[in-house]
Amino acid sequence: MSLEKWKDREIDQLFEAVLELKTLDDCYKFFDDLCTANEIKSLAQRLEVARMLELGHTYSKIESETGASTATISRVKRCLNYGTDGYKLALERLGAAENRDDE
Repeated sequence: MSLEKWKDREIDQLFEAVLELKTLDDCYKFFDDLCTANEIKSLAQRLEVARMLELGHTYSKIESETGASTATISRVKRCLNYGTDGYKLALERLGAAENRDDE
């Protein structure tokens, strides 16, 4: 799916707001107002599934450690293989940030 199909002013505004957040505390406050706890947990779970898939973990290990369904794991895997590389970009940047923290 082309990103242009769902790109609009309101989504641009949302993403620009996220880019303005500076700290984890800022993110907690914003996302607490924006999303339900379950929505936030689902987003975090998908990112963790992507991280584990990139590390080569099996579906059963991912399912047991994250509680994600096999349908969710499959969807994330499809995005990793055929998506727009958003997960990969985020995980690479998180890895780079972790490496900087270790220095």
